[in-house]
Amino acid sequence: MERARIPVTTGQMRAALASPREPGPRPAVIVIHEVFGLNADMREKAHRLAGMGYVALAPDLFSTRGPMPLCIVRTMQGLRSGKGPVFDDLEALRAWLAARPEVDASRIGVLGFCLGGGLALLFAARGELGAAAAFYGAVPKSAEEIEAVCPVIAGFGGRDRVFGKGGETLERHLTALGVPHDVQTYPDAGHSYMSDHKGALAKVSSWGPMKVGYNAEAAEDSWRRIETFFAEHLGSGSA
Repeated sequence: MERARIPVTTGQMRAALASPREPGPRPAVIVIHEVFGLNADMREKAHRLAGMGYVALAPDLFSTRGPMPLCIVRTMQGLRSGKGPVFDDLEALRAWLAARPEVDASRIGVLGFCLGGGLALLFAARGELGAAAAFYGAVPKSAEEIEAVCPVIAGFGGRDRVFGKGGETLERHLTALGVPHDVQTYPDAGHSYMSDHKGALAKVSSWGPMKVGYNAEAAEDSWRRIETFFAEHLGSGSA
């Protein structure tokens, strides 16, 4: 896995780039992190995508806007408003990937989790993307906010009392818009069910309304669905 610094509207953004060993050009995926930023968990997810044959770019959205708490606030503001520098930065990341010789510029997607799931969905409605994967993130109240969205795959935890109902809303939106999609709610899973967080934070979070916790069955089924959906809409991860 390579370290990268990518010029974006707000400065030089740190990122991790994972690439398949076989030569390209290949489809690529931008991996948008949870509220914790670019950490080992997100790097592992990028590495897993590379193993499927995709060039995976995992940026640190919090690396260009000052202290991390301020970065989080500004990114959340962009998520709520659906506009702002975060989307300009994501487009810069997409363009950076598209210009690389190992990437097929016509086959770029996005995959986001939690905070990143909401951003992925909104970015997919404005970016030149072939597919979007949005997991347990915020869903707009109105279908019009994602009217131009590309094909979407999504997953939610049924035990998550904050974001869990988003699956039903997103299903309605995408059906009304006639957008190809695969939306699944896992009744036994909570929030962040695809991430095996460690330490005290994971234990405390699991007691709250979001029921944060890794669910191996839901996580592996989600990865299976992602691989199938991306192969259909981005092309398989082969040259």
